[in-house]
Amino acid sequence: MTAVAIASFCLGGLSVQYYPQIKSRLTALIHRREALTTPTWPEGFSVVHIRSSADGSLQPAYFFAAPPGGAQPLVVSLHAWNGNYAQNDPLAERARHEGWNYIHPDFRGPNHTKEACLSQKGLSDVDDAIQYAIDNGAVDGGNIFVVGASGGGQATLGAYVTSRHRIKAFLAWVPISDLIAWFHQSQSRHTEYAAHILQCTSDGMRLDENEARLRSPLFWDLPTTPTGRLEIYAGINDGYTGSVPISHSVLFFNRLVDNYGYAESRVDASDMVKLLTRGMEMERGEHLKEIGGHVVLFSKNTPLVSLTIFDGGHEMLHAYCFKRLQEMAEQGAALDGDSATRHLHQ
Repeated sequence: MTAVAIASFCLGGLSVQYYPQIKSRLTALIHRREALTTPTWPEGFSVVHIRSSADGSLQPAYFFAAPPGGAQPLVVSLHAWNGNYAQNDPLAERARHEGWNYIHPDFRGPNHTKEACLSQKGLSDVDDAIQYAIDNGAVDGGNIFVVGASGGGQATLGAYVTSRHRIKAFLAWVPISDLIAWFHQSQSRHTEYAAHILQCTSDGMRLDENEARLRSPLFWDLPTTPTGRLEIYAGINDGYTGSVPISHSVLFFNRLVDNYGYAESRVDASDMVKLLTRGMEMERGEHLKEIGGHVVLFSKNTPLVSLTIFDGGHEMLHAYCFKRLQEMAEQGAALDGDSATRHLHQ
């Protein structure tokens, strides 16, 4: 029996009113303990402690410095909703194999507390981790990448909007962009995430919509000049077999193209309906492009931001993701985002 199952059994006699909140808080503690005992990371990775510029605390991260011999790209990989810095990450071994720099920050751990879940401290921790890697690794400043899935995708969107660093590209997989919507979506599916959102934003009993907006990139003021290119990926079955409906990806994409002058590329209502009802699956034969062995069912691309909906679920396609990072690193400094920035000022 798993630790979570044992907790559920022990709580069985509690009232219906308080059972979900108490179970969720115990589950959060269990997830955090289990994350801290994650199987050993690949050789060469070490736990470092980074002084927070927000409150002076020491924040842990797994770090790998590229071997001597010249500046190399940096991968900033952001853990998932229930994870922390010790959560297993398949991108880590790929970065080591290529001799790239890599950092996997904690940014206040699982999204079960007010200090986590895109708090100002958590966002600051991500920037602090990037600075640590720059200071302690041979980092090619023109090839810094931020990636994450699910809660890590949410954090990637947050970093895209707020980071003080010049990032070449952000890859957000199955991200959460609107905590208010996700609260109601999770509540209707009876998942633990609804209780987590209450813990992050309120007294744990009622949703504080204002606080939820403050942690939802969909509602944030966008930078005048984006810090890098953003690529959003989502599996069409997410929200059916997974926990985050693809509306989070589509609506964030639409907000960006509307804001930055590419409104002709927005996902219109007709396509939105097809996507959210999985109607795009009927058109699969018309699509030849694949990513990581998954058929691409729908895509939009602008110089600043792209949206890719693939035949899959709530997942990151790790092999493809790292291959995409390699492709962008080989392009040198001239990514499409640079020409897009010029477009914004014309």
